[in-house]
Amino acid sequence: MPTKTSILRHRLGFTAALALAGVFAAGPAFAESGDAAGHVAWILTSSVLVLFMTLPGLALFYGGLLHAKNLLSIMMQCFAICCVVSLLWVAVGYSLAFDGDGALIGGLHRMFLAGASGTFGTTPLPETAFALFQMTFAVITPALIVGAFAERVNFAFVIAFSALWLLGVYVPVAHWMWGGGWLAAMGALDFAGGIVVHTTAGVSALVLAIMVGRRRGFPHGLTPPHSPGLTMTGAGMLWVGWFGFNGGSALAADGAAASAIVATHLAASAGAMTWIVAEWMKAGKPTSIGIATGCIAGLATITPMAGFVGPAGAMLVGFAAGLVCYAATLFVKHRLEIDDSLDVFAVHGCGGMLGSILLPVFALTAFGGTGASDGKLFGMLGLQALAVLVTLVWSALATVVIAWLLGFVTPLRVGAEEEYAGLDLATHGERAYENA
Repeated sequence: MPTKTSILRHRLGFTAALALAGVFAAGPAFAESGDAAGHVAWILTSSVLVLFMTLPGLALFYGGLLHAKNLLSIMMQCFAICCVVSLLWVAVGYSLAFDGDGALIGGLHRMFLAGASGTFGTTPLPETAFALFQMTFAVITPALIVGAFAERVNFAFVIAFSALWLLGVYVPVAHWMWGGGWLAAMGALDFAGGIVVHTTAGVSALVLAIMVGRRRGFPHGLTPPHSPGLTMTGAGMLWVGWFGFNGGSALAADGAAASAIVATHLAASAGAMTWIVAEWMKAGKPTSIGIATGCIAGLATITPMAGFVGPAGAMLVGFAAGLVCYAATLFVKHRLEIDDSLDVFAVHGCGGMLGSILLPVFALTAFGGTGASDGKLFGMLGLQALAVLVTLVWSALATVVIAWLLGFVTPLRVGAEEEYAGLDLATHGERAYENA
């Protein structure tokens, strides 16, 4: 008979048995707490916060960085992705990610949430609440990608690609890391999505930016973002929502959730300040877009390790995120001249991979971490690097195949006249602003 811990290891799957024992207080600890209603309320609240990150947080963050004539288009893309992914997640995505104990993919017994009327594993959480929480992660991940090809992509392609990408990339990787798949069985760790969310989205974004091609005028003839104020507003919403993203991943309203939120906040703060200092030194002025982007870099980088690090480690992670992601932004745009419009790969991809690989270092008790890697640092570094590498390769190859196949059905990019007129009017027949 399987033990309670083994059931959680295969069905919850956010980490290997080590993390389950140390962070999530698996098994009877939930029942002994006597506060099941509080845990459920926190997961429902976290679900709201993570959805809030996409709508309106990400939509505003991205929208402010674009030309005014493309604001509605990015909002429409985020909105439509939310709708399509939500339907697919309930229909089949959740089941394939979290049902069964297959090494590569889950089963189909939870299609349309069939049989999800009880609690999830040995937690007090209704399985529907867990599925809802996971759905909000599935929503924001493909929405992140649209920032790479903003202002020039065909709306029909965005919708079709997001649906196929969810099933072909996100769902398998979520099963490998969180659903009891082969990487989880090996002991790879990803607390809240450094690999499952940020690595998959960042790598796919870079691939699509190359496939779709550059915007007119890139890299030197583009006008500045039309509304840094909207971008800062969206960044603030993302920052607040990330408390549910990382704190909710503890799956309980307890000390582990509080620790994850503290780490999240400190990494965001350190990332933001590091970015504007670097920007100040290079360009002579600290900008609102710089501080907002640095904040997001810190958030993305702390995500895979938020439940394993202490406050000092979180600050160091944010510092590293600000430096590495800032450098990656300059390298991709100016050295490689790839038009990843809103720096999805440099911020989310590089941040997620950096945080995932360095997780064992900052989880050491010497850095105030939980000790998840004490005594096995180098082995875990290798395992984390393997998980990132496999995810990187799978995401890139699957993205190329999906985009290539869709090219036979719908063009990836709008025409030159539509791009010049702006996607708001050309695609949707509307304007965000009267004189845009």
